Amino acid sequence: MSPARPCTGLRAAVAASVGLSKGPTGSARSGRLLRPPSPALAAPGARLLRLPGNGAVQASSPERAGWTETLRAAVAELRAGAVVAVPTDTLYGLACSASCSTALDAVYRLKGRSETKPLAVCLGRVADVYRYCQVRVPEELLKDLLPGPVTLVMERSEELNKDLNPFTPLVGIRIPDHAFMLDLAQMFGGPLALTSANLSSQASSLNVEEFQDLWPHLSLVIDGGPIGDGQSPEYRLGSTVVDLSVSGKFGIIRPGCALESTTAILQQKYGLLPSHRSCP
Repeated sequence: MSPARPCTGLRAAVAASVGLSKGPTGSARSGRLLRPPSPALAAPGARLLRLPGNGAVQASSPERAGWTETLRAAVAELRAGAVVAVPTDTLYGLACSASCSTALDAVYRLKGRSETKPLAVCLGRVADVYRYCQVRVPEELLKDLLPGPVTLVMERSEELNKDLNPFTPLVGIRIPDHAFMLDLAQMFGGPLALTSANLSSQASSLNVEEFQDLWPHLSLVIDGGPIGDGQSPEYRLGSTVVDLSVSGKFGIIRPGCALESTTAILQQKYGLLPSHRSCP
């Protein structure tokens, strides 16, 4: 599958809704806290597409056609440089092409997020991790944790857009254990930037209604139904973020919803030692 194209022809409605102009490639972020766009400046509003089969469809299912149509619609928006809301295995997220600098800026502005806070990269296969990261752990470890509710932080490679998290040599990798997200990442064919679908400092979202205030600024909202039971505090913790950038060690950057199982695999099966950077 050929890599996804950079964002050419970003829709005027999306750019206007977040007040963006295309800046020079390679520019560093200044650490500004970007304010979300005013509702008065909003684009006409996102299309809402509901996934058939509650987020999982068998290949032989008659619902497969609707599933494929939704995938194609999402890929088209992402390749156009748009921001799309998607379900994952932990939370609802905002996704865009990690190769599109304008789309990355749009995500920061939509969330009112500090430009020094990194975005994760979503991939479709474990094999893709080696293209975008310097991997210092066994492949079996990656396969034990991915796909899953974890973000693995490693040293980034030169393959990633320099405007993606330019303030750090590291990158967090997500391969959500969610059928639609796996299909989406594989069909897109390149790295997706991924973050939670909520305004910064507000609670994360387990259903699409919880981030309805963002809909007018998105091109597409994929409704995969409630995440988990739709209410569980454990799911709102998001993925467990693990630093694997130092050989033989791991650091827990954010405990998340899979802390115990992830720590057990790292320590008991692979003998990694906790680093001083781990959360208490």
